[in-house]
Amino acid sequence: MASKDTPAKPIALEERGQDGDARQRSPSAARNREPILAVLARVLPQGAKVLEIGSGTGEHAIHFAKARPDLEWRPSELDPASRASIVAWTAAEALRNVAAPVVIDAGAARWGVEAEAPFDAVVSINMIHIAPWDAGLGLLAGAGRLLKPGGVLFLYGPFMRGGAHTAPSNEAFDQSLKARDPRWGVRDLDDVARAGARHGLALEEVVDMPANNLSAVLRRG
Repeated sequence: MASKDTPAKPIALEERGQDGDARQRSPSAARNREPILAVLARVLPQGAKVLEIGSGTGEHAIHFAKARPDLEWRPSELDPASRASIVAWTAAEALRNVAAPVVIDAGAARWGVEAEAPFDAVVSINMIHIAPWDAGLGLLAGAGRLLKPGGVLFLYGPFMRGGAHTAPSNEAFDQSLKARDPRWGVRDLDDVARAGARHGLALEEVVDMPANNLSAVLRRG
């Protein structure tokens, strides 16, 4: 169940394509999956057990799991139609290293996957700016709880740095997000790092990505 501060059904910020079955197609996932994979290929250890928070259509999970068959990938998603898309993509690609998607409210004290912990990595792509800040804080707390020592929290999306936007397009995007929901918005990576430190997560690496996005790698001590 979603918390009172978390939308029960996340709103997609783009028009999604639909295949004949339940599979959905995200234009942004098609654009950013290769640059993200390049970073993940470096930071995820061999045989990593990965928990993804906010898996969307499932295309990222499928792409990464195909490229790295050694990974064990557990998707999660609040939206039922998106969960159906993940299941359909997994079946269409006949992947055995992608588990069934679960429902996780990032802001909850327990995520329901504690029995599977510890994880080598928690991955969250384009999530914390389209959710209340409490959900972002919950994501950091959950990663601190469920990652093994040395495990990685990987975040991708637009971020501010030092209280300033990194590009005019990001500032405009931030304004559009807040117009949709005042609890949303582009987060400052400095705030993320400070909050992560309270849960034993240290910001280890920031990678410039296409379209003024960043990949942030935080590691649990």
